[in-house]
Order: sequence, then structure tokens, then C-alpha cells
Amino acid sequence: MKIDRRHFILTSSGAIAAAPLARLFAQTPAPAATAFTDVRRNVGIFTGRGGTIGWLVNPAAVVAVDTQFADTAKVCVDGLKQKAGGRGIDTVFNTHHHGDHTGGNAVFRAEAKRLIAHQNVPDLMKKVAGATPNAPAPTLPDTTFDKTWSQQFGDETISASFNGPGHTGGDAIIRFERANVAHMGDLLFYERHPRVDRAGGASIQNWITILEKAAKDFPADTIYIAGHAREGQPVTVDRKAVLQFRDYFNAVLGVTRKAIAAGQTKEALTTATTSLPGFEQYQGGGTLTLAGVLAVAFDELSAK
Repeated sequence: MKIDRRHFILTSSGAIAAAPLARLFAQTPAPAATAFTDVRRNVGIFTGRGGTIGWLVNPAAVVAVDTQFADTAKVCVDGLKQKAGGRGIDTVFNTHHHGDHTGGNAVFRAEAKRLIAHQNVPDLMKKVAGATPNAPAPTLPDTTFDKTWSQQFGDETISASFNGPGHTGGDAIIRFERANVAHMGDLLFYERHPRVDRAGGASIQNWITILEKAAKDFPADTIYIAGHAREGQPVTVDRKAVLQFRDYFNAVLGVTRKAIAAGQTKEALTTATTSLPGFEQYQGGGTLTLAGVLAVAFDELSAK
């Protein structure tokens, strides 16, 4: 999936506070290339600008997972309504609080009965808005959950689970149980250096545990939807890709632990380590770099 890197970086929680707001909101991005793709059993994905949107359209319900930005959200909403014969949207989920997954909330909320996320997400969204001068008030989830949530939507059961801090402090996995499709949000980057939002509650060490749990607990034929992927690569992947991402983080922590034990500074680590053996195909760009991940790993492992 092709990602507008500038839009992704500026609207994610930590970086948005540093961006001049007049410039950020005054610019009009070029129209994004958008596409609806069927995945399995009435479940599909929508790609455009920002994190991958998941969806369910069956005779009884219309559900969306994540909302991208306002412009692509409008395209997605219109497309879902067309697929559903004009039916409104029953439920929208936010997998976490970052702007490239929640920036279209207002557009979806106008058409949906409710917006659901983990209970930490509203406060994290308000924290980002509060740290950003003149930022508009975010459209917050109106329904939240602690550990798990589940409901029947026609012949499909959708469940949501929170397994502790990972990419942020409020990441949910949304699973379409009968279809065996799991939307991982930004808990899964495919062959792309991830954002690790330490200010937003992230934990690389627990992120590894979450990936292992998702690979172990879900059926072998589960299709996993990644929030982002390396350009030209799919955002729908299998268990092997989930475990590969787990291995990437293990390699990051291994290199970082070795550097700390040798008395290296964070700056020396991030300067000297230009690639990870076995993960050279991972793509970066902007602040999404191996150096950025290593810097967060250093801070996490060095924390008292």
C-alpha cells in the first residue's frame, strides 16, 4: 500500500505537536488513489491515504475499522453505502488514536450509530489535541472497552481485544471470527520500519508478546490486516509475516542490549546501526526509520 509519508508523520500523535498548525491544516493533499478489495466472507479492506481500513458488509450490518483522513473517509463511506444498498453504518472501530487512523472519524460518525475503541484512546486523542495549538476538537469514540468486546453482526461475530501496550498504550485487535480475518491496526507493519509511540504508551517488549499471542491464538488460516506495508507489498498477510515482525523486534532489542552492555550512547547506536541482518528489505522514510526504532528501544531498555 502506498503511503503519503508526510501526511502519516504529521498527523501521528508525537510529531503533530511539533508541526506548525497553520501550515498543516492549510495544505490540501493531492487526491489519494483509493481501492476496495474483498478479503474473505463479506470482509474487505479499503486503501487510500493512511492506515488500512477494514470493513464488513453483509445483509444485516455494515462495519468499518479505522477511518484514515477526511477526504478518503468520504470515499470509503460512500463506497460502503453503495455496497450495502444505501444502508447506514452500524459500528466503526478505531484500532488506536493516531491521526492517520482517526482523522476521518467525523465523516464516519455522521453516518454511523457508534464509534468504539479501547478505553485509553479518547484520553490519548485529547492529549494530542491539547498539545497542538489551535487544533480542532477530535471526534472521540463514544463507546469504549477495557480488555475485550464482542457482538454478533448478522452471520459474523466481531470481537475486539486489548493486550497491553504495543505500538501505543491503546491498541486493539479487531477480529472477524467466522471469516478468520484479524485487523491488527499498527500492531502490524509489513516490511516497514514502524512508529513506536513511546510518548503514547508504547512498549516494544510487550509488543512482541502481543504478536506472539495473535499468531498463537488465532486459527492457522487467519488473514492478518496490517496498518501499513512496504510500498508495493500487500497489507493482507499470513501468520508467517506476523512472526517475522516479532523477529524484527527481537533483533532490534538484541542489538540495543548489546550496545548498552558495551557502554554505547544512544547516538552511537543509531549512527552505527544502518541495517538489521535478515531485515534489509524493511523500508523507511521520514521519521519511520531503523534509527528511530533503535532510539526508542534504547530509551525503553535504559528506563529505570
